[in-house]
Amino acid sequence: MDSKHSLQKRATVVSSLVATLLVIVKLVIGIASGSVAVLASAIDSILDMAVSIFNYFAIKKAEEIPDDIYQYGKGKMQAIAAVIEGTIISISGLYIIYVGIKKLLEGSTTSLLSPAIVAMLISIIITYFLVQFLLNVAKKTDNLVIKADALHYQTDLWSNAAVLVALGLVALTELHWIDAIFGIAIGIYIIYSAYEIIVEGIEILLDRALGGEMVAKIGEIIANHPEVSSYHWLRTRTDGTTNFVEFHMVLRPNMLLLEAHRIADEVEDKIMLLDKRKKWVITPHFDPYDDEEMNNALLHGKTIVELNKVV
Repeated sequence: MDSKHSLQKRATVVSSLVATLLVIVKLVIGIASGSVAVLASAIDSILDMAVSIFNYFAIKKAEEIPDDIYQYGKGKMQAIAAVIEGTIISISGLYIIYVGIKKLLEGSTTSLLSPAIVAMLISIIITYFLVQFLLNVAKKTDNLVIKADALHYQTDLWSNAAVLVALGLVALTELHWIDAIFGIAIGIYIIYSAYEIIVEGIEILLDRALGGEMVAKIGEIIANHPEVSSYHWLRTRTDGTTNFVEFHMVLRPNMLLLEAHRIADEVEDKIMLLDKRKKWVITPHFDPYDDEEMNNALLHGKTIVELNKVV
């Protein structure tokens, strides 16, 4: 677990350093050349740097063990970080669109095309290797923040390529409005890419259930245990780091507590094998009979007295 946490932190440090380097290169060239596309890319890199630094502290906070106040831990810090990151990405996209429209209206030109093209080539190469590194870390850790960072830099890779194409077309045609059009297109693409990050973060904050396939596998494990008569009220959620599972399983009414505990351990061990990258908090409830209807009624606000009247 320590190596996993170390890998996550290292990923955020590397992305922060790379973003800082790209900011310096793009900002200098963007301001000097007057290219909206390069300047847009520089602004995006500034936000990348800020977000990567924020992600480092979010991961560090999410790793804190549960205490008396935060008894389920602080894993949702990752989801909060993802929503903030997606929002920042969206704001940067809007600003880029604004600058592009402004250049179109003012008809300003782009200079220093050769240095700008070289700068974007360097940026593409560096960003490509960073994306591969982050995707590898995300695959090993299944960390939402790292996945968001990887997605962000993937969009940077495409936007950098678009900037390069724009600069090339401007150099060939001397039509400077092409730079502004590409800048606006990049802004729209950046906003589009942020949507997925924001949605995933919000779903975790709202305690959305695990994926349908995962829930089905959990249900199969419980149902297939030879000593479990049936199960009901299976509920799941995740905070990005830990998966939480609750369920009621029906056992023989005269079963010893020791036997019931053994069965629960066997079921929990199999569930945990479904995703070894995650921590699991599994809470089984033992029932001598199927009381699903009563549980559902209580969930919808009915009292025990009302249920007895119905019966």
